[in-house]
Amino acid sequence: MNEGETVNMWDQRFAQDAYVYGREPNEFLKKSCRKLKTGRILCLADGEGRNGVYLAQKGHAVMSVDASAVGLNKTNRLANECGVSIKTIVADLEEYEIESEQWDAIVSIFCHLSIPVRRILHKKVVRGLRPGGVFILEAYTPDQIELGTGGPRTKDLLMNLDALKSELNGLVFDHAQEIKREIIEGTLHTGMSAVVQVVASKPRVE
Repeated sequence: MNEGETVNMWDQRFAQDAYVYGREPNEFLKKSCRKLKTGRILCLADGEGRNGVYLAQKGHAVMSVDASAVGLNKTNRLANECGVSIKTIVADLEEYEIESEQWDAIVSIFCHLSIPVRRILHKKVVRGLRPGGVFILEAYTPDQIELGTGGPRTKDLLMNLDALKSELNGLVFDHAQEIKREIIEGTLHTGMSAVVQVVASKPRVE
């Protein structure tokens, strides 16, 4: 599937009034962001905006990036309904440049990309965090294919902890595990799921 087909797929998926992944934030993000100091947060592949809007409600300055303009239109609608404002950028993450040391946190929730693109993106993530900045990620592992309760059906789009530790070299892992947990997020993530979770921080300069 090429870039244009991928974008069209997401535009079609989001082209309905209902929020296909729900309006509530991801539970792992909700738990993990409690200790974040108020700051600038970049949300990767933020889709319809449930996570970015939640973070904005907590007082953060949020930028949501996604390849789907349809999804980000719904992000802005949700933000307006919730009484907050966030910035949105329509961009392909393969080409999107993350400015160096500009972000207090970067969030990646079910952002599934091809291995080469993901490796490059994660290098940009490490570079883009300010010293003391935090990266929060939850994604499906290859075991998810057998469970079939959401996510890609292609193994190369899924993640495991060993690969992430290599790709995120330069960060200190505060939380890192592969687990199975119940996920209920809209109509497309529903049921017992196999996920990898990461909370990692960029060391402060002494």
